[in-house]
Amino acid sequence: MTSSTLTDLVLGLALIVYISSRQLRWRPVDPARMLKLPLIMGAAGVVLMARQTTTVKPVDIVILALSALLAVVSGAMMGAITRFRRSAADPRVTESRTGWLGVAIFFGLVVIRVGLDVAGHRMGSDLAVSTGVILLVLGVNRLTAALVVSARQHRRPLAMAGK
Repeated sequence: MTSSTLTDLVLGLALIVYISSRQLRWRPVDPARMLKLPLIMGAAGVVLMARQTTTVKPVDIVILALSALLAVVSGAMMGAITRFRRSAADPRVTESRTGWLGVAIFFGLVVIRVGLDVAGHRMGSDLAVSTGVILLVLGVNRLTAALVVSARQHRRPLAMAGK
C-alpha cells in the first residue's frame, strides 16, 4: 500500500464518519448550507477525474452509470426518510435528520460502491475506480438528498416528527 493510497483511505473513512454523524444530529434545514458539501465533493471529484490520464473503457462507463444511479436512488431514499422538527432554541427554525436508517442507507451505498470498485478493477477499469469518481458519487448522493429534503421542507413545513 502506497502512502497516497493510505492517505486516500484515511480521508475516505473520515468523510464517511463525518457524513454518517451528520445523519444522526438534528441540523437546521438551510438549502445553501446543505448544498456546500455536495458541490465541493463533486467539484473535487471532477477535478481528480480530469487529472487522470487514462482512456475511457466500456467497463468504466457501465460502472459510472451504475454508481450514478445508486447515488441518486440512495440520496432520494435518504431525503424521503428525513424527519423534521422545530428547533428547541428557535421555534421558527426547522431541523432535520435521517437517523440510523439514513446511516444504513449511506453505508449500503458505500459497500456497493466498494464492490463495484473491486469488480471494476478486476475487469480493467482505471477511471471508474478512482478517488475522483468516489467523491463524485458521494457528492451526487448528498446533493440528491439535499434537494429532496429542501423540496419536502418547502412543500410541507408543518409536517414535523415528534409533535
